[in-house]
Amino acid sequence: MAGGLSAELHGFQAVQRLAYECAETVAAQLRPGTTEREAARAMRTEAVERGVRDWFHLPFAWFGDRTAFAGFKLPTQFFPTNRPLEPGMPFILDMAPVHGGFTADIGYSGSLGPNPLHDRLMTDLREHREFILHQVRQRRSLRHIYEDVDRLMGRQGYENRHRAYPFGVIAHKVDRVRERRWSPHIAGFGTQSLRGLAKDALHGHRDGWSPLWSRYRMSDHPPHPGLWAVEPHLGFRGTGAKFEEILVVTDSADPEESAFWLDDELPHVKRWKEAGLFATTKGEA
Repeated sequence: MAGGLSAELHGFQAVQRLAYECAETVAAQLRPGTTEREAARAMRTEAVERGVRDWFHLPFAWFGDRTAFAGFKLPTQFFPTNRPLEPGMPFILDMAPVHGGFTADIGYSGSLGPNPLHDRLMTDLREHREFILHQVRQRRSLRHIYEDVDRLMGRQGYENRHRAYPFGVIAHKVDRVRERRWSPHIAGFGTQSLRGLAKDALHGHRDGWSPLWSRYRMSDHPPHPGLWAVEPHLGFRGTGAKFEEILVVTDSADPEESAFWLDDELPHVKRWKEAGLFATTKGEA
């Protein structure tokens, strides 16, 4: 963005990069037989070694058809299991640390060895990143953007798998979190972060907006200024893939300054750059 990122945005960018670095480190260590629980535990260890003491949510890991949330009906099915990784299997590593009072929520998709279908999903996710940014800059209703993303997935031949998330969200707001020596968790979610989200929900309800971006009426409003962790999630025949990263929304009248991705140096973006599929956005540091 013009003049570079503010100190505040640099703080969010730093923790987002930290989270992706943890995910990349663990992904490089995955072997046949590694379980989801072992991968999630390894991500937590990596983050703690880098100074993380609190979480928006603890790490998740999904292997095989669980990357597409196959058969998911209950919230408990999202938690890591003893599913072992096998050669060629897709995987998703998801973590949301708090560091230095800043929050990030990321999703890293990969496969253990070659998987052409997964590669295709990851390539097609690029269109969603560009589309979402364009639509937010147009100040379209978040609910309508969600529906248009759903239609784009359908045209690509995929199923919308973020619809399986609690409240069917494609994104949620992230904010600063006051650091404490001891921060308890409820069902894997940090209580301070949940408290902040609930506060946003209360204020948003009063002012006509929601911190949860979904297909429901509560999201039938223009993009609200702030930071949004956005995660379009594609599924096809038991294979799922997504990215999750921070979208910055402002009240600027300049369309290019009104919304931008916080960082264009994340693993999935680098992949698209290497393939010649990427157009630079305003979020580069």
